Amino acid sequence: MEKKIKKSKTAFRLLKYVFTTYKLQFFIVLVAIIFSALANVLGIQFIQTLIDNYIVPLLGNQNPDFSSLLQAIFSMGLIYILGVIATYVYNRLMINISQGILNKIRTEMFEHMQTLPIRYFDSRSHGEIMSTYTNDVDALRQCLSQSIPQVFSAIITMITVLISMFTTNVYLTLVVIAMVVIMTFVSRYLGGNSSRYFVQQQEDLSKVNGYIEEMMEGQKVVKVFCHEEATKEKFDELNENLCDSGARANTYANILMPCILNIGNLGYVLVAVIGGILSINGILTIGSIAAFLQYVKAFTNPLGQVSQQINFIVMALAGAGRIFKLIDEKPEEDDGYVTLVNAKMENGKIVETNERTGLWAWKHPHKDGRITYARLRGKVTFSDVVFGYTDKKIVLHNISLEAKEGQKVAFVGATGAGKTTITNLINRFYDIQSGKIRYDGINIQKIKKADLRRSLGMVLQDTNLFTGTIKDNIRYSRPDASDEEVYAAAKLANADYFIKHLPQGYDTVITGNGEGLSQGQRQLLSIARAALDNAPVLILDEATSSIDTRTEKIVQDGMDKLMKGRTVFVIAHRLSTIRNSDLIMVLDQGRIIERGNHEELIGKKGMYYGLYTGAIEIE
Repeated sequence: MEKKIKKSKTAFRLLKYVFTTYKLQFFIVLVAIIFSALANVLGIQFIQTLIDNYIVPLLGNQNPDFSSLLQAIFSMGLIYILGVIATYVYNRLMINISQGILNKIRTEMFEHMQTLPIRYFDSRSHGEIMSTYTNDVDALRQCLSQSIPQVFSAIITMITVLISMFTTNVYLTLVVIAMVVIMTFVSRYLGGNSSRYFVQQQEDLSKVNGYIEEMMEGQKVVKVFCHEEATKEKFDELNENLCDSGARANTYANILMPCILNIGNLGYVLVAVIGGILSINGILTIGSIAAFLQYVKAFTNPLGQVSQQINFIVMALAGAGRIFKLIDEKPEEDDGYVTLVNAKMENGKIVETNERTGLWAWKHPHKDGRITYARLRGKVTFSDVVFGYTDKKIVLHNISLEAKEGQKVAFVGATGAGKTTITNLINRFYDIQSGKIRYDGINIQKIKKADLRRSLGMVLQDTNLFTGTIKDNIRYSRPDASDEEVYAAAKLANADYFIKHLPQGYDTVITGNGEGLSQGQRQLLSIARAALDNAPVLILDEATSSIDTRTEKIVQDGMDKLMKGRTVFVIAHRLSTIRNSDLIMVLDQGRIIERGNHEELIGKKGMYYGLYTGAIEIE
């Protein structure tokens, strides 16, 4: 019962897309479908008229006059032509309507996806999400452009044909209705099973796509650990499930139409036999029998079409349910009201400006209507911060730290100790369970997320480059940056040298996340992107992990220039890169167990000392 309610809600929601944007076009579609169905019924009725009123009277006539017959045929031909035009009109309009609706749905999906929190993407495979954009949207396309018009046309045709059959002969109509009842039971049984397995097929297809995407991304790892056989076994299992559900769905779907047609043929024979008896007794004319036999076909064939299209409608509704589930996902909450603005100094006071001056300030509106400005300095403090991805799994315990303006703070510890999690909290990719995180003395929950993240530059361990030129990829952090600023940022990151040796230099187009570039070169572009951003706070999450030792020395000089005068958070496994940090935090199982600069921690001869000297493995 609950599933039926959900499907009804999904169907009504789809109809809203039609009536809010394509009300007039859809009305024309309905009129055209009705006219097309009526033209079909009039054609059948014409058979009776043609035989009884024109052909039979002419059979015994020595000098037959065919003019009236030709005139009737011409009139009927005109009606058929108009019916064909109506069919073309509603099919053409439904293509426009369906593509327009899908365009709107895809836009809504993508725009809403940009508002979703990182948590959403962490809990779902990319292949599963992509399956919603491809398979589910395609199922919806087929439903809107084909299934719905065919079903509606079939229903209109069946109603008009049924009325015509009753006006022709009640007894023969009752025979047809009896056969239809049998067809309905068969259709419900076969169609119900088919629909259930078609829905399962869509879900299994989503799992297969998700697994393929996951294996493609991790192909190197699969080969390094010789995991090919285990990977194939897992894929075979998922693929077998898809094959099974697809085979069951199509088995029921493929036998549905033949069963319906054969029952219809049986009804056709019964009507012919009974009609012949009635004709011999003078109750029916030959024309009536011929027309009624056509009525039988015109009535049973649409019923078979409806039964077959129901599967596609159910698949589409299931896909639409997943689409709307994505659209209805709760967006990332942002209750901040403190914003980041460009500023300048006038008479010793901070004044907001539209120009990019290099001076940024926090704009803080107060309840009494006052607006105050505070210079962005880059001081970050954690006070007894507790965080867990779920309330039952806490990963950070009572984290307290202070990063002063211009300080370089490094995090060290084993994988899973919570280093990257801390930097994710500064960005508010996740919200904490308790405690406070302050940025220049302002609770970050009061700062708008977009402004908070605009003040933070990031270089991640995993580089993400986009299809476009080298110049466009560096400019991703600041779309309004000039070419000269792009070149300066590349030089600062020591990326200028290799870029100039590319075929088209800065205008070289890269695809597939930087195919053709080495991992180190991709990382240099990521560093150049952060340099162009020129944010007052930098987060470097294993920024040089993919660069060899020689390249690292080249980059380090540029990194030092980049970090100068900024608050910097560094996560690094190579402890040699963090020796000059002002503050080093040693984490273990979500707790800070040691803190101090390099010399202080070496003097303590604790965990850091063991990590630095190699007595303790960092992993």
